[in-house]
Amino acid sequence: MTLSLVLRVALLALKRNLLRTCLTMLGLIIGVGAVITIVALGSGAHASIEEDVMDAGTNVIIVSAGNWTSGGVRLGMGSSSRMTADDAEAIRTQVRGVAWVAPSVRTRRQLINGPLNWSATVEGTGVDLPMIRAWPVQEGAFFGRHDVETAAKVAVIGSMIRDVLFGPGINPVGRSIRVGSQPFTVVGLLAAKGQSASGDDQDDVVYVPYTTAQKKLMGVTHLRSITVSAASADAIRRVAEDIRGLLRIRHQILQGEPDDFRVRTLDEIVAIRTRTTRTMTTLLAAIAAVSLIVGGIGVMNIMLVSVTERTREIGLRVAVGARARDVLLQFLAEAVILSCAGGLMGVGLGYALSAGITEFLEWPTVISRPAALTAFGVAAGIGIFFGWYPARKAAGTDPIDALRFE
Repeated sequence: MTLSLVLRVALLALKRNLLRTCLTMLGLIIGVGAVITIVALGSGAHASIEEDVMDAGTNVIIVSAGNWTSGGVRLGMGSSSRMTADDAEAIRTQVRGVAWVAPSVRTRRQLINGPLNWSATVEGTGVDLPMIRAWPVQEGAFFGRHDVETAAKVAVIGSMIRDVLFGPGINPVGRSIRVGSQPFTVVGLLAAKGQSASGDDQDDVVYVPYTTAQKKLMGVTHLRSITVSAASADAIRRVAEDIRGLLRIRHQILQGEPDDFRVRTLDEIVAIRTRTTRTMTTLLAAIAAVSLIVGGIGVMNIMLVSVTERTREIGLRVAVGARARDVLLQFLAEAVILSCAGGLMGVGLGYALSAGITEFLEWPTVISRPAALTAFGVAAGIGIFFGWYPARKAAGTDPIDALRFE
């Protein structure tokens, strides 16, 4: 019996019981579709994390003020006031492999333009911030070193601030706003960047020279953080360790005493989020894979029922000259067709669900071609695995007993 004849006979047998055939494939369709959709959600989450990292900047190391203990009372992270602009300059000049350095302090103030007002974050920073965060200026320019040295009252605003205080599409460069009670001149408008990884609106912020924020808005001399960009991705870990060693020396921290600062790289943050995402994706994919196993068992059950129902047919085929191998191939072909057809429909379902989730729920999904091929391959393998026993049973049927079967 030729392969084409085997496939034609198998298709005719499946077509005779079309409803049962469709119900048998349903388990595989759901299983394959669920696996592809869940992997697409996991891949989308991972891609979103990478996009957030790119938004935050390249090769970034964040040095934050740490804990300060007073009278035995630990005041918590961010309470230390020992980090200064001199520390930032020391990192720039003494740590090998540093490309850019931006000191930072942050406060919240009311912004006023005539009758319009808005409460927003005001961040004092250095001139290197646009390079660190790869953040282009849409209108005007970022403030310069002279503005930092003279504590000039100049500001660079995000697109959200522009829309609220001046109106969408208006060029605010050269116009004045009040930050608290202080008048500032807008010198630049940053390109829209959207939400950060933590959910903050990056466009709802005003950047001013950190010296201006320290002296004229906050009345402090310390920094909240220092953002550093390493010259290359390979140098991040070494640069982070060198920064830690330098600051311990500058802050006169004795051996065995804890740091009064914290050095973090985005790699560490990404690794934590990626591990969490991967764990959840694996767990959900494993649950979805159970549907494939259940679908395979359904294929085996239906094939066993089919063998029982067609016992006389099997006996008749053997009696007129069909070999056991021919009967084995026929029933195995039916199982494989069921599984492959279910796998293909499941792949289509997975693609459709992923597109629907992105379109209607606005969740990012990235369809993984290897995951789709693997899910389809597993479905086909399940057909062979679970279809083998019923096919063997059909092939081993005694023709005399089969012809007597009622």
